[in-house]
Amino acid sequence: MKSLKRHPAQTILRYLCYALLLVIVLFPLYWILMMSLKDFKDIVSYPPKFTFTPTLKNYRNVLLGGRSLKELTATPDFIRYVLNSCIISFGAVLLSLILGLPAAYVLARNDTKANRSIASNFMSYRFAPELAVLLSLYSIYKKLGLYDTFVGMILVHQLITLPLTIWISMGFFRDVPKALEEAAMLDGADVWTIFVRIVLPVVKPGIGSAMIISFIYSWNNLLFGLIMSGGSTMPVTMGILQTMTFDQIKWGEMAACAVISALPGVCIAVFAQKFLVKGLTMGAVK
Repeated sequence: MKSLKRHPAQTILRYLCYALLLVIVLFPLYWILMMSLKDFKDIVSYPPKFTFTPTLKNYRNVLLGGRSLKELTATPDFIRYVLNSCIISFGAVLLSLILGLPAAYVLARNDTKANRSIASNFMSYRFAPELAVLLSLYSIYKKLGLYDTFVGMILVHQLITLPLTIWISMGFFRDVPKALEEAAMLDGADVWTIFVRIVLPVVKPGIGSAMIISFIYSWNNLLFGLIMSGGSTMPVTMGILQTMTFDQIKWGEMAACAVISALPGVCIAVFAQKFLVKGLTMGAVK
């Protein structure tokens, strides 16, 4: 069979399209990073400046409240917002793993019409408008004393993390050969032992993928923090909005907040990259 050779012009055009797509994706990130290193006069200048003297003043204002380390007597607000988001997002992901992995395993191993309906209902919670339930939850939280508490925020974030954990994990549980479980049953292992000691180690990359994706969605959520949190549990997404005052928008500090808030998700994705790649390709080749 005669091999098809790609014309050089087609190859050049293809790489030009790749380069254009890369610029479209990366330019907003580059612009935010540049804004975080500019003085206010450079940010609002027209035409926009691409050459300027970088400054770390915006990061100092965000992280230290404009003071030096010697003058600092309390934790700056934005760092507290970052810590709040860490508690909420990590807590939500951990609770979703505890509740979601057994549920995903049962739904994957018992592929019946009823279980498929239950799984669809779980996913509908993820796609349903958040405002449809938040107003009612706000009233319930006020009565139960869960408003502006970390427990309440972790529970409400289950609307994000639990459906994702269940649906992503179900696909990986289905790929585990049933022969492994049957062999363990012949050796006298019960269902819980099979799940914990045999199935979970096999699907570890998939669990890592579910954790990363759930964490990123939880970390970036704004609406839950806007309605269900107060001064004690305000997440980082709400912290960024604090740069908008009644008389001005502090663009440089807002950009610095955006860069800092993106770092945890980027670091987790980089360090857990092998789990993410294995998770996304698991089951592709048998």
